[in-house]
Amino acid sequence: MSRVADHLAELTGFRDRDALDATLVSALHDLLRPREIAIYRIVGEPEDRRWLTRARLTAGETVPSADALWADLATLPPLAAHPLRQACLQQREGMVVDGPPAQTLFPLDLERDCEAVIELHTERPLSTEQLRLAGSILRVYRNFHSLLDYSERDTLTGLLNRKTFDESFMRSTVPAPPVPDPATGLRRGGRNAWLGVVDIDHFKHVNDCHGHLIGDEVLLLLARLMRGVFRQGDLLYRFGGEEFVVLMRCDDAIAAGAAFERLRTAVEHHAFPRVGRITVSVGFTAVRLSDTPSSAFERADQAVYFVKQSGRNRVEGHAALVTRGALVEAAIGDDVVLF
Repeated sequence: MSRVADHLAELTGFRDRDALDATLVSALHDLLRPREIAIYRIVGEPEDRRWLTRARLTAGETVPSADALWADLATLPPLAAHPLRQACLQQREGMVVDGPPAQTLFPLDLERDCEAVIELHTERPLSTEQLRLAGSILRVYRNFHSLLDYSERDTLTGLLNRKTFDESFMRSTVPAPPVPDPATGLRRGGRNAWLGVVDIDHFKHVNDCHGHLIGDEVLLLLARLMRGVFRQGDLLYRFGGEEFVVLMRCDDAIAAGAAFERLRTAVEHHAFPRVGRITVSVGFTAVRLSDTPSSAFERADQAVYFVKQSGRNRVEGHAALVTRGALVEAAIGDDVVLF
């Protein structure tokens, strides 16, 4: 019992979700001694969904391994390659399959869409007592995950909130290592981190004319559109009011601008109840090695301000504005001049 208590204490001692998944895998590996245990999460676009390994331990290993969040989707196994995982998520309950090796699968997300599964390979099927132990630890994991969601997410939209931005910025924007090109086998540069600021145009007019309840509905629908446009690994924040922030990885400014343009177009063509059409202004910037959270945000915000001052409903990159002479990038501590 003391080993179980120790693992539960360690499991609830982290606020980092990556560490939480690794700790869960380590705890169940120590208590159940499987051949292999891993957490898999679904990533990718609806038409090409893949399995990303969040944490994996095999017999003899002591430290869990994982796929990089910026892994090339083409290198990950497709959903259809693992029908048992799909069945587990669809049924929303644990599954036991006789071996050898025996497989035991549990869905991890029960309050939201089921997008992750934990899978164990054992010499023989788990006993009733072992299944009960695993179920109890998973309940603690899910409950702690819910507490993290409550503290880290905006209560209206469900997106990450402002206070989590600084905490996750450094971890999410460290330079990605080179990854192998699936077509050539050659290693190419890792994807760069990009930060975008999304601002709803004339949102005060929405609140003044239709009331704050309708305004809240617009915010909810925009958050839903953002989830549909951006990828699983992209971080989406609501900073408050009508301002949203995106942290993501892309190959270059063209790819980043295209992602934000997809959002702008999706919003422009969406019919918002009672309001009709709304638009958004977007500014984005590459995250630099020397950046702090505030310096990267400031550049993207300056690009948004430029868009707001020159017609709205557009996407602009900070570097492109500087190149065109529309912005002058000042030294650190100085203000940026708009021409």
